[in-house]
Amino acid sequence: MISLKNIEVTFNKNTQHEQKLFNNFNLKIKDGEFVIIIGDNGAGKSTLINLISGGVIQSKGKVIFNGRDVSMQNEYIRAKDIARVFQDPKIGTCSDMTVRENLSMAYNKASGHSLKKGVNKENDKYFKDILNELGLGLENFLDKQTDDLSGGQRQTLSLIMAMMTKPKILLLDEHIAALDPETAKIVLEKTEMIVKEHNLTAIMITHSIPASMKYGSRLIFMRDGVIMFDVSGKEKTEMTAEKIVSCFKKV
Repeated sequence: MISLKNIEVTFNKNTQHEQKLFNNFNLKIKDGEFVIIIGDNGAGKSTLINLISGGVIQSKGKVIFNGRDVSMQNEYIRAKDIARVFQDPKIGTCSDMTVRENLSMAYNKASGHSLKKGVNKENDKYFKDILNELGLGLENFLDKQTDDLSGGQRQTLSLIMAMMTKPKILLLDEHIAALDPETAKIVLEKTEMIVKEHNLTAIMITHSIPASMKYGSRLIFMRDGVIMFDVSGKEKTEMTAEKIVSCFKKV
């Protein structure tokens, strides 16, 4: 599904502040994998998913989607295949619009219509059915402004809106970081449910060691643009918090 080949990323090139983050970096992610990426600040986690989304263009190397070279493709073009949920729950939804209006906007985008609000109450049953599956009571709040929702409700709404575009790839950029532990747990459970139900290729960045161990089918630890370990299957299942913590402590 995704292949990064011989990637090099250099920020502020040819200046006194030049910084090379990736150097001959390679990574392959299979179709349907749910990859968790963990690491300390500056490890390159966000840069990695920005490389995939097109938000960062590599200095050297190639980005391949399903055998198709998208290395120099603009972010808005790649967005046809990619959905992204950010750390701030407010980014994925419009504060001064209701739940219905937000869902309608996502629905219209997925249907190939314009991005105007375009509310059609005939879609209410469809919206309620989707929201009801989440078990958060959002189906009862179609007329509520998203600014009045809890962080967890709003972040889950962002997930649903992202899925309406029928993406092939889901990028989760620390989407639980702004939530309290109990709400984060709920959002993670809903995230895993959505990823499995839609058989998505998903990449989730997190600083949560417990979350990195419990969720996903593959775990990658990064430092300074380098993959320190990459485990899946039985190796991931047997991964301990102590081992992950020891990686953070290594200089």
